[in-house]
Amino acid sequence: MLILTLTAAISGLHPPPCGTTQCTGPTPWQVIFLASAFGFLVVGASGIRPCNLAFGADQFNPNTESGKRGISSFFNWYFFTFTFAMMVSLTVIVYVQSDVSWAWGLALPTFLMLLSCTFFFIGTRIYVMVVPQGSPLTSVVQVIVASAKKREVKFPEQPLISLYNHVPTNSINTKLPYTDQFRFLNKAAIITPKDQIKTDGSAANPWRLCGIQQVEEVKCLLKALPIWAAGIIYYVTIVQQQTFVVFQALQADRRLGSTGFKIPAASYNVFNMLSLTIWIPIYDRIIIPMLRRLTKKEDGITVLQKIGIGLGIAVVTMLASALVEKERRTLALTKPTLGVVPRKGAISSMSGLWLVAQLALAGLSEAFAIVGQVEFFYKQFPENMRSIGGSFLFSGLALSSYLTSFLVSIVHRVTEGDETGNWLTEDLNRGKLDYFYYLIAALQVLNLGYFVVCAKWYKYKGAGANALDVPLEKMQSEKSKAQNTNTNSSK
Repeated sequence: MLILTLTAAISGLHPPPCGTTQCTGPTPWQVIFLASAFGFLVVGASGIRPCNLAFGADQFNPNTESGKRGISSFFNWYFFTFTFAMMVSLTVIVYVQSDVSWAWGLALPTFLMLLSCTFFFIGTRIYVMVVPQGSPLTSVVQVIVASAKKREVKFPEQPLISLYNHVPTNSINTKLPYTDQFRFLNKAAIITPKDQIKTDGSAANPWRLCGIQQVEEVKCLLKALPIWAAGIIYYVTIVQQQTFVVFQALQADRRLGSTGFKIPAASYNVFNMLSLTIWIPIYDRIIIPMLRRLTKKEDGITVLQKIGIGLGIAVVTMLASALVEKERRTLALTKPTLGVVPRKGAISSMSGLWLVAQLALAGLSEAFAIVGQVEFFYKQFPENMRSIGGSFLFSGLALSSYLTSFLVSIVHRVTEGDETGNWLTEDLNRGKLDYFYYLIAALQVLNLGYFVVCAKWYKYKGAGANALDVPLEKMQSEKSKAQNTNTNSSK
């Protein structure tokens, strides 16, 4: 951020203002200096975003009731503060950048980042630090390689007794019961005459023999992939609310009542964030305690149920978006206001505040689906893979952006020669954006069905019950039985 601020504050680090006839482009060194700032931002964000969720949740003790509830509340309040900061960025910071100067607009977040670093290092002595134990990805590859090498080996009749079950003494991961899902990977724990075991119980060649606990940890990662894939499809809804809504607002009546003040089109996304920030405290402090009393579950509802609700709201969001757009276009063609957006067409007489409905629904959907996914990845990944779990959310968002671009390109190409015309023209009054919204709604319906199938198949880490309906008492009972079975087998 400091380098980025300097590019705006120092005249030698950016091109001069455009004259009346021509503009002077940046020099190669100015471009390199600017690119280095973006490079540092990418590296910094990739280190912060996946790790701060896991690090924050690690401050709570998962072995106590208060700690378990604290972890669930942490994810809710994390997104509350994150979204609030985004709202400040889209309003206060944008105002300073546009009405004061870019130098001050970039200096302000740079100063805030400096404060953040200061507060972080001040609290170093009181943080709970989980000591790293090497790359968890190496363990994943070892299981895959070992199981592939033993693909011709037959499974033992009594796997709980026969499979290699060594657990390193320095392991921080929770002991997991044996499962039959991804049964092929269990071959990595079959002891053959070629395998040698050291005096401390560890395998001489970890690329040929892996403990069953190591295998189960890899299964946790693989079981989460279908849920992650459903999230990629879901994010398409959120991406649409951040792009096409701006175009809708530009061709709608953005006047706020009789004041004459026009809400900036780019600022409408604040309503999405406002909906999320209002709902999360209500859900965390009022709804969850009520659900906890009704369902007798630790978090009121299971994590996958929370995600499923968010996916369902996403369908309603896109249907509402389509209905609002149809009305906006109809009024633009029949009762336009006085005014035309350059290169985009007539402005509809429909108030832009009608867009708040779909944005509020999108924010509500995020409060369930995205918060639920973060909580899911944290709780269901082994302890040494929680940072990887945190990166799943942001990598899914990135892939969804590419998927959305691909979907838009396909719609452009298919509808360009259609009788109804291109759905996504620059002038929305001549297009069929509502059709595109209906298409995404249908995609979300299919995604919701796919997610329900995956959730029914999924088994929570350390539990053998159905993932869609796991009462707390039953989960604890299943876990105790599994631990007793493992203990007896070891004996």
